[in-house]
Amino acid sequence: MSFDPYEFDRSYGRNVPETLGQYMAKTFLWMMVGLLVSFGVGIVGWSTDLTWVVYRDIPGFHLILLVGTLIISFTMVSRIERMSVGTAITLFLVFSALFGFNVSLFMYAYQIESILLVFLVTALYFGALAAYGFLTKSNLSFLRPILLFGLVFLIVFYFLSLFIPGLMAFDRLISMGAIAIFLAYTAYDTQRIKDYYNYYAGYPDMLAKASIFSALQLYLDFLNLFVRLLSILGRRRS
Repeated sequence: MSFDPYEFDRSYGRNVPETLGQYMAKTFLWMMVGLLVSFGVGIVGWSTDLTWVVYRDIPGFHLILLVGTLIISFTMVSRIERMSVGTAITLFLVFSALFGFNVSLFMYAYQIESILLVFLVTALYFGALAAYGFLTKSNLSFLRPILLFGLVFLIVFYFLSLFIPGLMAFDRLISMGAIAIFLAYTAYDTQRIKDYYNYYAGYPDMLAKASIFSALQLYLDFLNLFVRLLSILGRRRS
């Protein structure tokens, strides 16, 4: 999921922009807020059994979640230049809350100590690749078609595995490939933050919305990386 800043109308008044460091810090802070919302909803849903009740009493709830998050994602991609900053923030937080129900499912399936350990491992890997994306002088835009192909492959594999159970035998191998993809996405999306900043410097509304969008990208990179690492390293409940 990505948008091209060069397609947007830049008819906003110029102001003195915040520094790149401040902008990067704000974007990563929004990402952390999204993660806190997701894990907060997950903990509440798991500890109160709300998630189990919702999945039991609402037929097709997992499909409702999938459709809801997809709608929010595509809305932010296609309409972010027209929506207000407040709307962008609201959609991001709603997306994070909805994904929290998926997080609580992991808490039912895996030991809490294992989840915490994998979270820390994910943070280390994510932080290293985010630092590389920020510091490298290389232009990582050449990765875009490769990563897009890899992402499409993962989505197709997921849906095929729902109908062809034998494909799950390759799940560990696919998870390792997915880890490589989302690590690369982390570096790529971090570098894109600088691109958005440089392009929208002096346009505070678009800078703010691009920051929220970038936070969503990083949030998805982190959670996808976490889920794949958990499938390999996590200890399931007996």
